[in-house]
Amino acid sequence: MTDLVDTARSVRAGEEVNAGALEAFFAAQVPALANKPVEILQFPGGHSNLTYLLRVGDQEVVMRRPPFGTKVKSAHDMGREHRILSALSQHYSRAPKPLAYCEDPSVMGVPFYVMQRVRGVILRKQVPEELNLDGPRFRKLCENLIDALVELHALDYRALGLGDLGKPEGYVQRQVEGWTKRYSGSQTDHAPVIEQVAGWLADKRPPDSGAALIHNDYKFDNVVLDPADPTRIVGILDWEMSTIGDPLMDLGTCLSYWVEANDRPMLQLFRGGPTNRPGALTRSELVQRYSERSGRPVANPLFYYAFGLFKTAVVIQQIYYRYRNGLTKDERFSLFGKSAIALCEEAAHAIEKA
Repeated sequence: MTDLVDTARSVRAGEEVNAGALEAFFAAQVPALANKPVEILQFPGGHSNLTYLLRVGDQEVVMRRPPFGTKVKSAHDMGREHRILSALSQHYSRAPKPLAYCEDPSVMGVPFYVMQRVRGVILRKQVPEELNLDGPRFRKLCENLIDALVELHALDYRALGLGDLGKPEGYVQRQVEGWTKRYSGSQTDHAPVIEQVAGWLADKRPPDSGAALIHNDYKFDNVVLDPADPTRIVGILDWEMSTIGDPLMDLGTCLSYWVEANDRPMLQLFRGGPTNRPGALTRSELVQRYSERSGRPVANPLFYYAFGLFKTAVVIQQIYYRYRNGLTKDERFSLFGKSAIALCEEAAHAIEKA
C-alpha cells in the first residue's frame, strides 16, 4: 500500500520557492533541519494555501505558504494556522505537528510555516482498486469520517488554549453577512442566483446551536488515511479556516462536498471525495449519524447545506477573481466563475425542493 501514499510533484510554474533561502532559514532557526540540502516538490491538490514537500537530507517535512496574488489576507494567516496546530497537535493526534514559523519577508516574501509530514492515503474523486474499499468497508470509512468530525467538535478548546481564537456569539449571522460581503468584493460577472441564495440565507438564518473548534473545510481530500487500514483516519489537513464557531455550520460545509450518485451531473464535478460510490452514506444518513454521535440535534439541515454550497461558491469566486485579474496563472481556475454559479444553482434547487 505504500505506493498509494499521497505524492508530491514538480513545482508549478510561477510558484517556485528559493531553496537557498530555506536552507539559510533552517540553519539559523531550525537545528533539526540545519546544514542539509533542501529539495522542493509540490502537492498538486488544493486551491488556496500552497503546500510543498521539502526533502531535507533524509527527512521529509511539509511547508505551507499563502497563494501568489491573494486578495484576502485574512484567509491566509500563516501565523494563525501555525498557532492552531501548535496547540492542537499536543492533544489531538490527527493534527500535524508544526516545526517552525517564519514571518520575515526577506526569506520568502510572505509568512510561512513548516510541519511534520503525515504520511498516508488521500482520497479524491476516485478510489484506487488496491485499497479494497468495497461497499461495507467504504461505509465504515464514511462513518469514521463523521465520527472524527464529532470528536473534533467535542474537544475543550479553552483547555487547548484556543479560547480566544474566535467569537462564537453571533457566528451564524456573521458568516452569512461576511461571505455575502466577500462575494461582493470579488464579483466579476452578474449572477442573480448567487444574490438570491444570499438573501434566502439572511432571511432563514437559525440561532447559533453552540460553540466548538471547527475545521471549516472538512472533506475527504483533507483527511489522511492509514495505508494499512484505509478505513482509519490518521490525519486532518488544511486548518487555515479553523475557528471557534457553530459546529453545525462546519457540518454544512461537509454536506456541501458530499455529492450522491443520483445528484445532477454538474454537481458531480464538486465532489470532495468519492461520496457517490456504493456503500457511501447519503447526506441524510450523514446528518443522522452526526446528530446521534454528537447528541446535537440538527433541526434545519437545508439551511446548513445551502450555506455550505454558498460559502464554497464564494471561495471559488475569490480564486477566480485572482485568475481573472492575472494574479495567478493556474489554468485550473479558468472555469471557476461558472463553477461558483453552478454551486449556487444547486443551493437554489435544494431550497426549491425543500
